[in-house]
Amino acid sequence: MREPLRALMLASLLAVAMPAPAASTGSGTGTDSGSGSGAASAPVAPGVARPNAQDPVLEQRLIAVTKELRCLVCQNESIADSHAALAIDMRNEIREQLKSGLTDRQVLDFMVARYGNFVRFRPPLDWTTIALWFGPGLLLVIGLGVLVAQLRHRRTLAEARAVPALSDAERAALASLATGNDRTTQDDRMGNR
Repeated sequence: MREPLRALMLASLLAVAMPAPAASTGSGTGTDSGSGSGAASAPVAPGVARPNAQDPVLEQRLIAVTKELRCLVCQNESIADSHAALAIDMRNEIREQLKSGLTDRQVLDFMVARYGNFVRFRPPLDWTTIALWFGPGLLLVIGLGVLVAQLRHRRTLAEARAVPALSDAERAALASLATGNDRTTQDDRMGNR
């Protein structure tokens, strides 16, 4: 009698204990970022940047560096704000470099060496980036110059096409034509000369 009771108790304990590991493996897929002690060591799903809540100073440095770099996919967002896969990979790479002891400047130099000056939101002023710095201003000045030239050309055309003002003698002749007081026009109408 003791053996069946012992087997029944063991089976009930196993039945109660089985759902607990299944539930923890179901929620522990590594997709949630969690803030517990195992969050940094938990696997991370593809496309999600690894959290690093254990070192807030490192995270602040990461944010400062990633705000300086342009997402190569989006191009109008920093990699700190972008959700593109390349931006996530770049953030993870920067995090690893910062963890290994590189300074912010060294990390920026590495990214520029890898992707070129285009990766920076504010590229340095040198001969290769002079068009980036002064090109928009130069285009604005050229555009304003073309606009002023077009407006002056229109004004000179309008002045050239304008009818000159009539003299007093011409006005009097027109007025007499309008009232019909001119003798020569009446004679011309009658056929007399």
